[in-house]
Amino acid sequence: MIFIGITGGVGAGKSAILAYMEENYKCRVMRADEIAHQVMEPGGGCYGALRELFGAENVWLPDGRIDRPALAGVLFSNEKKRTALDALVHPAVKDYVRQQYAYETERGELDILVLEAALLIEENYGEICDELWYIYTAEGNRRGRLKASRGYSDGKIDSIFAAQLSEEEFRAGCNEEIDNNQSLDVTYRQLDMLLECRGIIPI
Repeated sequence: MIFIGITGGVGAGKSAILAYMEENYKCRVMRADEIAHQVMEPGGGCYGALRELFGAENVWLPDGRIDRPALAGVLFSNEKKRTALDALVHPAVKDYVRQQYAYETERGELDILVLEAALLIEENYGEICDELWYIYTAEGNRRGRLKASRGYSDGKIDSIFAAQLSEEEFRAGCNEEIDNNQSLDVTYRQLDMLLECRGIIPI
């Protein structure tokens, strides 16, 4: 089993690539955003610490879960608590990823385990993953997709782009690059070739 970390700027088209991998290979995809939500739920890896950090805030639902819109409001006006939250959630996500990697390695049924994460490079997932892959899509194409699919304004897109790594930083931090500027068929062929070079073929 090969463990691949996949990243790229918002609007790069990662979701379609991940879906293709799940459908055509013995592959499991983990998404860091989904794991972050999971570890913040009751019983999750950082839930107790969250209760301590935000216990006095009006961000709790009657069932004990965190009210995410209310939490976002608190974090928007309190950078200190945002930093403290990141310091809790990111390690808990990484712990979960390590556990699942160990589990899938022992189970031995996958050819590919994938982690998709926006902060793949920043959080040093190269220490865990066998390889990091960058999905490259030109800024103009990403901007068009975000406007069409999510209705984002140019101002919102600018702020998102400014918070992410540059193309050069993505490339420097990753082992492979997939160009997703043409049709998805072209993208899928690149992916298939990269996996074939590693002895992995579709199911």
